[in-house]
Amino acid sequence: MSLSWDDPVLLALALGAVALVILWRLARLLGPLAGRLAVLDARLSDLGEHQNRLAGGLGQVAQSQTQVIGLVEARLADMGRYMGDTLAGNAQATATSMGALRERLAVIDAAQAKIEALSGNVLSLQDILSNKQARGAFGEVQLEALLADALPPDAYALQATLSNGRRVDALIHMDPPLALDAKFPLEGWQALARARDEAGRAQARQALARALKAHIRAIAERYIVPGETADGALMFLPSEAIYAEIHANMADVLRASYAAKVWIVAPSTCMATLNTLRAILKDTRLRDEARAVRREVQLLVEDVARLGSRVGKLEGHFASVQGDLSEIRISVDKITRRGARLDDFDFAKPQE
Repeated sequence: MSLSWDDPVLLALALGAVALVILWRLARLLGPLAGRLAVLDARLSDLGEHQNRLAGGLGQVAQSQTQVIGLVEARLADMGRYMGDTLAGNAQATATSMGALRERLAVIDAAQAKIEALSGNVLSLQDILSNKQARGAFGEVQLEALLADALPPDAYALQATLSNGRRVDALIHMDPPLALDAKFPLEGWQALARARDEAGRAQARQALARALKAHIRAIAERYIVPGETADGALMFLPSEAIYAEIHANMADVLRASYAAKVWIVAPSTCMATLNTLRAILKDTRLRDEARAVRREVQLLVEDVARLGSRVGKLEGHFASVQGDLSEIRISVDKITRRGARLDDFDFAKPQE
């Protein structure tokens, strides 16, 4: 039997064989393509998961950044309040210190004024050597005039009462005080002045010497008080003539005065003595004022040192604030770098 392509059966078989070949070729071609599609689908799934993780990370970064900004603002507000309180306290302390400094300077100025006033009380050499006898006749009146001319008013006291109940004519405020008596036995001197012959003058001179020695003993007993007054006293003579008479003709009276530590002075020698005492008083007062000034200067130095300490504390507060600002800057830099890594999808870099 001969074959012919006009036979439908044969044509169907040929077409079926061609279809099978085509299907076999398509199966061989579509097998790798299906694997690639599966890989592509898996990669698309991974990409979606990465996108979800990226969205979550960005949300966490935004939330962290909001929290950090809130913390920074709260920290800055706290630091602002702390700095305000600190500056107010330091300003008040500084104002207090400056007020104390002004008070110390006022005390120093007052002490300086006292020193100048004390220097103005010093008499010139002409006043010291001038004749003061015309101010009074004898005794207490003349002594009072000499004291008023030679010493400042607060350097002595008239008719001062001692602890033993005795009243001295004048008490010079030394350390210890110095007593000065002006109760001269005037009657003995007047008797010597009235004597007409040598025998009368000798007798009157002896009587005057006895009266003088008795008066010297009385001065020593009454006005030399151990622990209260100086260990010596002054006996004032109202006349240079009496002073000259004693030194010329009454050596026993001088020896008695030396032994009793009662120094005899006349108007001129009393003025010289008072001038010496005034210089001693001035030196003592100047030392007292100098000690007061030194004490005030020491207090002033302490106030300045206290002010320096408070300034140092203020510098420490500024240094602490600067350190806090440096730490905040470091945190901001870290947040900036973390955001840059998220933006570049660079998760392989180690976190700082």
